[in-house]
This record gives sequence, structure tokens and C-alpha cells, in this order.
Amino acid sequence: MGIKQLSIFIANEAGTLADVTRIFREHEIDIRAISVSDTVDYGILRVVVSEPERAVEELAKEGIVSKLSEVLAVDPEDRRGSLNDIFTLLGDNGINIDYIYSFLVREDGAQLFVIKVTDQQKAQELLMANGVRIIKNI
Repeated sequence: MGIKQLSIFIANEAGTLADVTRIFREHEIDIRAISVSDTVDYGILRVVVSEPERAVEELAKEGIVSKLSEVLAVDPEDRRGSLNDIFTLLGDNGINIDYIYSFLVREDGAQLFVIKVTDQQKAQELLMANGVRIIKNI
């Protein structure tokens, strides 16, 4: 279906993000996309990595709990309004977007978007039927 994303609760203090990314570096796990949202006391790190299952294992060895979930990675057309078209299509079909973040692919400079929605399967089918490219492997 989509791609796998790790969600990790981290303390909102200096060095915590470096601790997590150090584990990835030490185990040669590449970060493909990353997003952090914060509150006063903690943050939620969302990350797409090259080897998500192994990342969960390595984090657990260090006492860091992470959760794997399916998200969609979409490659919208490079034109004005393409994101609005996607958001409208999903909304008109009763699919709520829980969150979204973007990242760039270095090789070709494409801007991709990670989208977490209420109905992954329906969203994927709908987007593909309307010509939106869904990325299966990052």
C-alpha cells in the first residue's frame, strides 16, 4: 500500500533528536523524510527511513519506543493548485488528512509529500484513479 513511517515520542530538550539520529547513523539507516511537532514537554518525531523494521529494533535496544504506521507518499504535478486538487479530492470523498509534511528527493529535486489520512486504502485508490503518483518505495 503506502510506505512505513516511524513515530517516536521524544523529550523536548537539547540533544534528544541527536540521540535518535545517532542510532540511525550507527546502524547505517538512512533518513528519507523527517518531521517534528512539539509541545512544551515532548515532541513527536515522524520519520521515514530506509529500513523501518530494523530501525524499530535498533531503537528498542536503546530503550526508545517507536510505532510503525502506513502513510502515503505522493508526487503531485509541478503546477499551481495541484495540492489543492489533492486536498479537495480527498475532502470531497470524506477522507480527512491527519497531517502532512514534505521532503525533496535529491536525485531529481522532486518534492514529495507524506500524508496520513483516515482511510489509506480509499485515498490511495482515489488518488491513483485521478492520476496522482503514489510512491511505494523511498
